[in-house]
Amino acid sequence: MVSTDWQDDLRSRGYRLTPQRQLVLEAVDKLDHSTPEDILAEVRRTAGGVNISTVYRTLELLEELGLVSHAHIGHGAPTYHLAERHDHLHLMCRDCERVIEAELELAEPFADALRERFGFETDLRHFAIFGRCGRCAGAADDDPPGHEAP
Repeated sequence: MVSTDWQDDLRSRGYRLTPQRQLVLEAVDKLDHSTPEDILAEVRRTAGGVNISTVYRTLELLEELGLVSHAHIGHGAPTYHLAERHDHLHLMCRDCERVIEAELELAEPFADALRERFGFETDLRHFAIFGRCGRCAGAADDDPPGHEAP
């Protein structure tokens, strides 16, 4: 669960601690890797009067404060998760759509090669690597020819 340090952080930076901010942060914590629309649906379970623009503004503020982070997983809206869990890669299974978190260290050789060859500093935390998870790849290997995995 989210620590109460974020409440003190908001106050120390001159921001009011609103129920909407608390609900959005708690929804991000509960849902993990969720879109603003998913977060809105979760918040509306508790507070009916919240709209999508409030969720987007709140997410923007919480990201500026370093409390949440986003990643681009797929072609739709970014997904949000707690910043304390930010330092990871996102591996997205094309079949079951499961998101697997992997350590950034796995991609360091790739980032180093981009830096050496192109002088490019990359932030691998904001995008997803698409493929098939072990479970789906294994299921496809077990299928007879001509049969598609679910």
